[in-house]
This record gives sequence, structure tokens and C-alpha cells, in this order.
Amino acid sequence: MGERWSAAAPPQPPRRGRWPRLTSSRFLPAVVISLIIAALAGLFVGAYCWAMANPVPHRIPVAVTGKSVAGGRFTNALETTLRTSLVLHPYPDYGRALAAVDAQREFAILQRRPAGVEVDVASAAGASVARVLGQSAPAVGRALGIPVQVRDVKPLPATDPQGLALFYIALGSTILGFVGAIQLGVHAQALRPAERIAATAGYSVLGGLWICVMADWVLGVVRLPFVQSWGICTLTMITAGMIFTAFHTFLGRWAMLPTWLLLVILGNPSSGGAVAWPLLPPVLGFLGRFLPPGASVNAQRNAIYFPHNQHVEPYVVLAVWCLVASSVFLVWRARRPAGRATAQAARPGAG
Repeated sequence: MGERWSAAAPPQPPRRGRWPRLTSSRFLPAVVISLIIAALAGLFVGAYCWAMANPVPHRIPVAVTGKSVAGGRFTNALETTLRTSLVLHPYPDYGRALAAVDAQREFAILQRRPAGVEVDVASAAGASVARVLGQSAPAVGRALGIPVQVRDVKPLPATDPQGLALFYIALGSTILGFVGAIQLGVHAQALRPAERIAATAGYSVLGGLWICVMADWVLGVVRLPFVQSWGICTLTMITAGMIFTAFHTFLGRWAMLPTWLLLVILGNPSSGGAVAWPLLPPVLGFLGRFLPPGASVNAQRNAIYFPHNQHVEPYVVLAVWCLVASSVFLVWRARRPAGRATAQAARPGAG
């Protein structure tokens, strides 16, 4: 009898569960990115609508001169109409009250006279606040039978009646600042850390120059103190660029997510450029001063409209963000020799 052979069954590959198949799928990155973009889209629209769609006064600092019964009635009625609190600060005379407006400690002056009330607003300090007070004060006066005169002591130029030029200048500086850093990360990976910072500073200087040229010389939207505004745009761009670069050193491809959340979704609506801080939700009004977009808007506003009453705070805010981000980038890169080796190998002729 012939020898009988039994063919052994071929080994079967181990069965994989649903989760390993899902995590190894080529579609997973696309799904994750789609979910993130959808979430960011909702947050973007929500943040801007919350801050800007229907700004409501919260606490408006107002300088007060004089004293009269009619003035007291008018003040109470105005607060009731606006559903807000006018933070009244008495001044002995109009000159000191005007100086406080110039220093941006007050947003308006309320002169209470026996024959009526005079309301001085300052559009350059906050066009949205001036608009709210300028529309509400005469209506309240008519309802009470009290003569009310409204005057703008710090008007905006006719080419920028809504005061949005500063917001767009800061917005462009911020977004182009970190977009430039993204492009350096993609197309100039071989740069050493110091060279990366120098390149960020280089495109910031050029970008800041052309932003100012376009806003002032080409379009004539707003007259800038050119060198100072150029410096502010440059500092804003390099700060935004280094913030992305710092996030990129330890988050890699996901660095865009915290950068967008910090600078665009949180920073720009709270900057005070489109809506002045007394009309913003209190949390945004407070945080905006200490974020790069808000500091940029404040620095430009002071330089353009209040040149004799400028503040150092916005420059300190921008400088601190820039220095901290640059330090994080340098320290983190120094602790990652593998990352440096990869970057060196990417240079032409390396290896």
C-alpha cells in the first residue's frame, strides 16, 4: 500500500480586533482632522458671535464734573436704559477729566449742569462705546425732558469711521506671523535654532513694513506714526511666529491647534479692536490685555491716537510672550539631540 500523506493546514494569521484595524486605517487621520476642523469652526464662530454680534455694556468708566439734580436723574436713567453700570469718577474740572480720557482711564465725560447735561465721548478710545453712549444719551434726555448735548472729543478719521483698521492690522500681523512660522517648519527644516529665529524676525520685518505701507500709503485708511507702527507689527508677527514654533517643538504636527485657539479664537475677539473692552464679556475684556492680539491693538491705538499718553504695558506683554516662546523653543531643542540630527541630515549634502 502506498504511503499516505496528510497535508497540514496552513497557519492562520491572528485575528485582529476592531480597534487595531481602526487605528491602522489610512482613513483615521482624515477623520480626526475633519472632527478637529469642525470643532474649531464652531469655536471660531461662537467666540466671535459671543464677543461681537451683540455687544452689551458691562462697566463703563466715565469722568464726571459738576453736580445737579437733573444730572443725577439722567445718570440713573442712562444706567437703566443701558442695563449697565457707569463707573463714575468725579473730577474737579473739565481739564482734568479730559486728561483722564487722553490717558484712556475714562471712556467719556459727563458734565452735569443746571440747564442740562453734556456728554463727551472718545471714539478713538473705543468706537463701539462711543456709539452706544452717543445713541442712548439723547434718547434718555428726551424721555426725561433734559437737554443733552453729545460731542466727540477724540474722533476717528473719516476713512475709518468704525475704528476697525487697528483690528485688521493686528489680525493680519498675528495670522501671517504664525503662518510664516508654519512655512519655515515645512520648507526650511534644516535651519538651526538661531537661524530659525532670525528667519522669523526677517519675514516679520518685511511683513510689518508692507502691512503699514498698505494701510497708510496705498489705501490711506489711517495715518500711522510709520516707524513705531512698523515696529509694533514686526513685534506682533515675530511673537505669533515664535508661539507656533514653541508649540511645534513638543507637539509636532498638532501645533496649529493650540496656536489657533490662543491667538485667533481667544486672542482676536478679546483684543478690543472691533469691540471695546467695556462691551466685551468681562472674562474676555480682562484676558485680552494680556494676549498678543490685544497688546498689539492697544499699542497701535496709543501710538496713533494718544501719542502723548502711551503705555508700556502692551509692549511688555508682547515682549514677554516672544521671549518665553523663544526660550521654550531653544531649551526644548537643546534637550532633543535626535531632532537636531534629523534636521542636519535634511540639509543638502549632509550625511
